[in-house]
Amino acid sequence: MLPRLPGHGAVPRIYDTATRQLVEAHPIAVAGLYVCGITPYDATHIGHAATYLAYDTLIRLWLDAGYGVRYVQNTTDVDDPLLERAAATGVDWRTRRRADRAVPSRHGEPRGHPTRPLRRGDRDDRAGSDAVRRLLDRGTAYRIDHDIYFDIAAAAASSPWHLGQESNLDRPTMLELFAERGGDPERPGKRDILDPLLWRGARAGEPSWETVLGAGRPGWHIECSVIAQEFLDLPLTVNGGGSDLMFPHHEFSAGHTAALTGRPLANLYSHTGLVAYRGEKMSKSLGNLVLVSSLVDSGVDARAIRLAVLSQHYRDDWEWTDELLAEAQQRLASWSAWASRGRSAGTTGILDGLRVALMHDLDTPTALAVVDALTARRTAPAEGDLAAIDALLGIRL
Repeated sequence: MLPRLPGHGAVPRIYDTATRQLVEAHPIAVAGLYVCGITPYDATHIGHAATYLAYDTLIRLWLDAGYGVRYVQNTTDVDDPLLERAAATGVDWRTRRRADRAVPSRHGEPRGHPTRPLRRGDRDDRAGSDAVRRLLDRGTAYRIDHDIYFDIAAAAASSPWHLGQESNLDRPTMLELFAERGGDPERPGKRDILDPLLWRGARAGEPSWETVLGAGRPGWHIECSVIAQEFLDLPLTVNGGGSDLMFPHHEFSAGHTAALTGRPLANLYSHTGLVAYRGEKMSKSLGNLVLVSSLVDSGVDARAIRLAVLSQHYRDDWEWTDELLAEAQQRLASWSAWASRGRSAGTTGILDGLRVALMHDLDTPTALAVVDALTARRTAPAEGDLAAIDALLGIRL
C-alpha cells in the first residue's frame, strides 16, 4: 500500500486530446481509468513502461486527493501482430498465444492499486459478439461477406459521437493513419473507406470462436469498448494510452461505445508521447527495443529506470539513451545518500512542492527538480519527506 500523507492534494489537471486543453480529471465518486494494454509479441519495453508510469502517476494523485480508483488494463493476446509473429517463427498461433499468456499481467501496472487483469480472447467473446449483434440490429453495422463493419455515418446520425470528435484529425490524416494502423481502406463494399472492422469471420489458420454471429473474432476497437463498459462506469474519468492509439483505436472505441449506450466513452482522453531509440520509434519491427527486463537483469536498479522515465514529460516524444540512464542512476545515488542522513526536525515543504508540480499535467520533471533542490542542501530529510516521494513518485528510498 502507498504511504498515507497528511491532508489531500488537488485533483490533477491533464491534457485532453478531444478539447485540446488542460482539464480537471475530476471523478464523480470513484475514478475510472482504462488504459489500453500491450500486444505481448515480446517483453515490455521502455516505450510501454513510459505509458504505464504516466497513468501510475495519475492514479497516485487521485489517491492523494482522497478518491478511490478503478483501473482496468487489457492485454491483447489475439491480434494480427501475434499471428504474424507466429507465422514468422513457424509456431502455431495456439502455441504462441499460450506463451504470450505467460507474460505477467501485472508487469508495469501500478503498485498498490486494485487491478483487474484482462485478456482478449480468453473467453468465447460472447460480450463482443453480442455487442456487434446489437449494432447490426440498430443499423450502425453492416455485413460484407462473413465480416461486419461499423457504419460511421449511421452512428453519427444516431448517437452523441461523430468522426474526429476525439482525435480532431482531418480526413486525409485519418486515411493515412488508418492504412498504417491495421485499417483496410481498400476493402470492396465498404460504405465509407474509414469504416472499421467490427467482426472478422473465420479464416483458415486464424483463431475464431462460435458465437451468435457465427465463427469469427471481434475487431480491436469493439473489444476495448466492451471491456471498459463491463468493468467501469461510463463515462470513464480518463481513457488513456500511447499517442499512436489516438486514431483509429480510441476514436472508434469511443464511437462504438456511443452507438451501443448513447453515452460518451470518457470525459477525458489522454495520450502519452512515443519513445525512440537510436533515432527511430522503439518498435519490434525495427528491432530497436530496450527491454525493461534486460536492464534489470543486467543489474540496473528498477528505481533508476523509473527516474529516467519520469525525467521526461509524459506527453513529449523523447529518446532513450545511455546518458539518460546514467543521469538517473546518479540522481538515485544522490537521493539515497540524502535519505541516509537521518531525520531533521521541522518541515521542508517537499510535499507541497510535489503536489503543485504533479497536479499540473503530471509534471514529473519539475517534481524531480523539487527533490533535487532539497537534496542539494545537504541537510537531513524531515519526517514525511521519504513518504511523499514514495507515495507520489513511486521511489522508495
